[in-house]
Amino acid sequence: MINFLKSIIGLGMPVDFSGLMKQGALIIDVRTKGEYQGGHIKGSINIPLDTLKSNLSRFKKDKTIITCCASGMRSASAKSILKSNGFTEVYNGGGWVSLQTKIS
Repeated sequence: MINFLKSIIGLGMPVDFSGLMKQGALIIDVRTKGEYQGGHIKGSINIPLDTLKSNLSRFKKDKTIITCCASGMRSASAKSILKSNGFTEVYNGGGWVSLQTKIS
């Protein structure tokens, strides 16, 4: 159960986010539009969490996706939504500020 919870929220084995980006990963920032406008990772796509389900058709299910938000809670929910809808390569990047330092 603990491993399952860790996998849902993105804990466990360290992820090479920089490497994923070099391989063409997409960053989906699930914060609100206002939060996103206040600062974000260049090249990320803003899809607020409450609209994610209605935007799933915009992405290929085999595309590597990294989710991020302000702290990691919404991005964990986004990862869960994507995985439960058949997306295979999804990673919780946590807070966008922290993620930005990991991909630079």
